[in-house]
Amino acid sequence: MAHIRYVPDDELRPEQRVADKDHIIQVHAVHPDVMRAHLDLYLATMRRASPLSRVQREVVAVAVSAENLCHY
Repeated sequence: MAHIRYVPDDELRPEQRVADKDHIIQVHAVHPDVMRAHLDLYLATMRRASPLSRVQREVVAVAVSAENLCHY
């Protein structure tokens, strides 16, 4: 498994920081614009209005992660 160093918030400018401290988001801190884009995509797909409920979206995410043999 690859290891990517997490960039601590104190090494980022305030405007580059995001409120979500989930590791899958924070791993992108090596490129803050990508981190923000990933968080925006996550929020759009998992939290905004959708024909699927939040629970249904989480079930789909878990099923896809399991199929991809993800460990998180």
